[in-house]
Amino acid sequence: MSSLADAIVQSDLDIAPLLLPAKILRNDAQAIKAAHELAQVARLHADKRDRQRKLPWSEIEQFTRSGLGSISIPREYGGPQVSFVTLAKVFAIISAADPALGQIPQNQFGILNLILGSATEAQKRHLFKSVLEGWRIGNAGPERGTGNTLELKARLSADGVLNGQKFYSTGALFAHWVAVKALNDDGKQVLAFIRRGTPGLRIVDDWSGFGQRTTASGTILLNNVQVEAELVVDNWRINDTPNIQGAVSQLIQAAIDAGIARGAIDDAIDFVKTRARPWIDANVERASDDLYVIADIGKLKIELHAAEALLRKAGQVLDEVSAAPLTAESAARASIAVAEAKVLTTEISLLASEKLFELAGSRATLAEFNLDRHWRNARVHTLHDPVRWKYHAIGAYRLNGTLPARHSWI
Repeated sequence: MSSLADAIVQSDLDIAPLLLPAKILRNDAQAIKAAHELAQVARLHADKRDRQRKLPWSEIEQFTRSGLGSISIPREYGGPQVSFVTLAKVFAIISAADPALGQIPQNQFGILNLILGSATEAQKRHLFKSVLEGWRIGNAGPERGTGNTLELKARLSADGVLNGQKFYSTGALFAHWVAVKALNDDGKQVLAFIRRGTPGLRIVDDWSGFGQRTTASGTILLNNVQVEAELVVDNWRINDTPNIQGAVSQLIQAAIDAGIARGAIDDAIDFVKTRARPWIDANVERASDDLYVIADIGKLKIELHAAEALLRKAGQVLDEVSAAPLTAESAARASIAVAEAKVLTTEISLLASEKLFELAGSRATLAEFNLDRHWRNARVHTLHDPVRWKYHAIGAYRLNGTLPARHSWI
């Protein structure tokens, strides 16, 4: 019997995680403080969790209890509505300590923004209130075996019965709500919110990627799941008008990659200072005095700071365009600003996590240090969308004024 089949047989009942009360943060400074406090805790055993594929349950509970899960909820619905600059900074801080912990709630924030853009007023009030109270939202969008990432086989019938199978379901195992993308009988995409424990819903922790090991980004099985009509969001509506859905999603992705890069560079510096031996021709007693090593660390820091600066600028552009009625041009401006940041955060996360070994030396490859987790995490996370298409979108926009595609990957 396959491992997936084993899991299906053994998992007769899906049980929701314990719901614990959550703080409601009130400003950007509180959000950044909470992120630093979580990062301090998460960093302690991030290496061990990666080695053992041990899921960060206590850390994700701290994320929620601290109020970080609701920082993007608008003030009119009771949330702090932090700036996009702060949102990106929060994810970068957490991801520098443990990028798997950063990735787990990333879809929650994309979904919260989607709710804001396409849900009814009653749905907004209900779903935002639940998140403020500590409910987490998990993702059930992508599917395997389809022609592309936008194609869906999952179906929601007119009588509210949902069937399908999902993969890359980051955050779902930790969630109280599972947000499932499906097509309705009219062939339009909807987003169904399913409470954990609903009959027919099964979540299988079969994620086997060599990076981001503890995100539980595995399979969701949906077998005649009954969905309440008031919990079905017509998210197809969001594409009827200009929006920043893709830009918000990509901003968080870029922030996670920036965090991976910073974590790799920090570990490279520490290893060079404390463990690495200098090369014999350098004629120095410490590896940290090797002129070539010094220059390379300087170059990595410059490129990291450039990526972080573009990430901050992208957040500022999102803040600016979201403060006024959106137009096709302003939405495109936001997408391009985020795409530029995504290019640099992708490149520095991969470069820094690989360069670490060249600078730290062969000893750094020993399993006891597990430093390869930085590259594994960078390589897996940056595959969410091909950065080569960012260059194309940026070039087409700057050269010919072509507006970028309108979806969650630009």
